[in-house]
Amino acid sequence: MTSSVRRKDHLDTLAIGLLVACCMFWGLQQVLVKAIMNEVAPLFQASLRCIGACVLLMVWCRVRGVRLFERDGSLWAGLLAGGLFAAEFACIYLGLRHTAASRLTVFLYTSPFWVAALVPLFVKSERLRPLQWVGLACAFVAVVFAMREGLGQATGTSATGDLLGLAAGALWGLTTVSIRATNLTRISPEKLLFYQIATTAVAVPWISFALGETWSFDWSPMAWGSMLAQTVIGAFASYLVWMWMLGRYPATKISVFVFLTPLFALLFGTLGLGEAATPTLLAALALVATGIVLVNKR
Repeated sequence: MTSSVRRKDHLDTLAIGLLVACCMFWGLQQVLVKAIMNEVAPLFQASLRCIGACVLLMVWCRVRGVRLFERDGSLWAGLLAGGLFAAEFACIYLGLRHTAASRLTVFLYTSPFWVAALVPLFVKSERLRPLQWVGLACAFVAVVFAMREGLGQATGTSATGDLLGLAAGALWGLTTVSIRATNLTRISPEKLLFYQIATTAVAVPWISFALGETWSFDWSPMAWGSMLAQTVIGAFASYLVWMWMLGRYPATKISVFVFLTPLFALLFGTLGLGEAATPTLLAALALVATGIVLVNKR
C-alpha cells in the first residue's frame, strides 16, 4: 500500500496537537523506563515493548486491510531505517543506566539538528532559512551547555549516559534522514513502523542476553503498568502517529518540534523520580524553547 496524500509545507493545528501529545508521553516514557529498571532490565524492556507493538500493529493492519508483506521495493531501505531505529533504542536504554531520565532526554533530542543538516541534501524543499538555523543553533548550544555538567564529573558515569543520549539522538536523526532520502514515506505508515519495531524486536533481545540481563516476569503492578503504557501508547500508537506525520509534513519542522520533550521529561522526572532540576539544565531548556519558536516561525 502506498501513500498518495499531498504533503503540506507547514505544521497545521492537527499536527501541532499530535506533536504536543506525543512529546508529552515521550517525556513521561523516559521516567517510566527508569522507574522500573530495578525490576525490569532496560534492554529487556525495549525488547518486550517492540514485540508487543508488533503484535498490536499486525492486528491493526489485519482489521484495516493494510498489507505489510507485499513486494513494493522498500525492503532494503526499510531494513536500514529499522537497523538505525534499533541502535537508537539500545543507546537510550543503556544510557538510562548512567544518567537521569530528564538529562538523557535532552541529549536524545539533538536529533532535529541532524535532520535539518542532512535532509535538505536529499529533499531540497526542506531547506531551512537563516532565522530557522538560528533557532536550531540555540537549541543545539543549549544541549552542549547542559552536557558539560556530565562531562565534568570525576567518575565519568554521567558522561557515559550523556554520550549514549547524544548517540541515540544522532541515530534517531539518521533514521528520519534515511526515511526521507529513500522516499519510504510513499509506503503506508503502518509498514514504515513495522520495519522499525520488527527489526528492534529481533535485534535487541540478543544485546540483552549478551549483557547478561535477567528475563523475569515477577513484576510489581507499577512495572506492569509501565510496560503496558510503553507498549500500547509508546511503541504502537505514538510511533504510528509519528510515521503518519512524516508522510504529510516537513521532516525538518516536525523533528525540531520534539525539542519540547525535554521540558516534559524534566517535569515528570522531577515529580516522579525526585531528580534535581539544576540551573544549568533549566537554562538549557529555556534556549531549547526559543529554538522551537524560531524554527517554526513562518
